[in-house]
Amino acid sequence: MKTVHSATYDILREQGLTTIFGNPGSNELPFLKGFPEDFSYILGLHEGAVVGMADGFALATGKPTFVNLHAAAGTGNGMGALTNAWYSHSPLVITAGQQVRSMIGVEAMLANVDAAQLPKPLVKWSHEPASAQDVPRTLSQAIHMASLAPRGPVYVSIPYDDWACEAPAGVEHLARRHVASAGVPSPAQLH
Repeated sequence: MKTVHSATYDILREQGLTTIFGNPGSNELPFLKGFPEDFSYILGLHEGAVVGMADGFALATGKPTFVNLHAAAGTGNGMGALTNAWYSHSPLVITAGQQVRSMIGVEAMLANVDAAQLPKPLVKWSHEPASAQDVPRTLSQAIHMASLAPRGPVYVSIPYDDWACEAPAGVEHLARRHVASAGVPSPAQLH
């Protein structure tokens, strides 16, 4: 059985997002469990520094960069640096752990009642998947949105019990999705 966890790492690997910047808490541990050896994790001691490092990395490489923050508190701590990333048009894919699905909406510890609203207006797109099976598609969409002109940060809140769930059939095609853009048609497009 392919899990949401393994499908996500397949998507990140294929898209070239193998350097992850983060400051994890308990909600993010299921994502980090079994961290692949071909990935690098850049740990920061504060979310502002984490988002700032990821912002610089994205600007230097010109590629989308993956950020993993701790729930609502970590997202809030990173908002100052997120402001810079927004105005720099940095293609950051920011994720934050969320409480287990059964606890969303009951204002439990470490839950974010309306997670998708928290980082606005400093992101192009913000979403919390409706189900565990929607996590791979949502992350693929997030990478796509961050990469589209004008590029910029996006945000995904992921309940921590989603990672162990079975991924839907056919998620392999999500890893192959790429953004291509040009100011003029290529010669191949004209013929």
